[in-house]
Amino acid sequence: MEPTAMARSPCSAVSLASLPSARLVPGRLAIRPRAGLALSNPAAARRLVARCAAGDKAEAETPIEKSFRPFPSVMDINQIRDILPHRFPFLLVDRVIDYKPGEYAVAIKNVTINDNFFPGHFPERPIMPGVLMVEAMAQVGGIVMLQPEVGGSRENFFFAGIDKVRFRKPVIAGDTLIMRMTLIKLQKRFGIAKMEGKAYVGGDLVCEGEFLMATGSE
Repeated sequence: MEPTAMARSPCSAVSLASLPSARLVPGRLAIRPRAGLALSNPAAARRLVARCAAGDKAEAETPIEKSFRPFPSVMDINQIRDILPHRFPFLLVDRVIDYKPGEYAVAIKNVTINDNFFPGHFPERPIMPGVLMVEAMAQVGGIVMLQPEVGGSRENFFFAGIDKVRFRKPVIAGDTLIMRMTLIKLQKRFGIAKMEGKAYVGGDLVCEGEFLMATGSE
């Protein structure tokens, strides 16, 4: 639940333990009015507290497998394959979950133990290589770059430079890598783009850097 929503909810403002009382008598609950809480009698207070408690219990009983929302799908894997030239085993983008033409793209890479780099990196501790994180982010940048909205021609693209790359945390099998690539500057005449990239796992920043890429044909 969002913090703002919680603040507006009467459940966040009342509980049996925290209700201010002018006078406590056995079997009775006398309530002093509180700002934002319109209750005229003790019975109403008890009903509200009981309703809030029931709601909390229902939330606690929700199975964990039903408590996560699916990622949105702005572009599926087939649409991604129509844009990017990469193929197995080097296509490192599974889904685009947000996209604003000419500005940015956000995509995910599901990191699984079946990825072909894990047998060698490392056999006893499956960590996604940093260079492949950078490659995956660059592919997301390619989705932005190769679109008609930014003058792209859907040809190949290449690294022209990488700067200020930092790896904050390891990415392991089972993680979902969420990558945002933002177009900072585009020189359409030369087909060169400067982008800012950030990658996250569970809200934690795991990799960031500045990317310089160029379109071209082989």
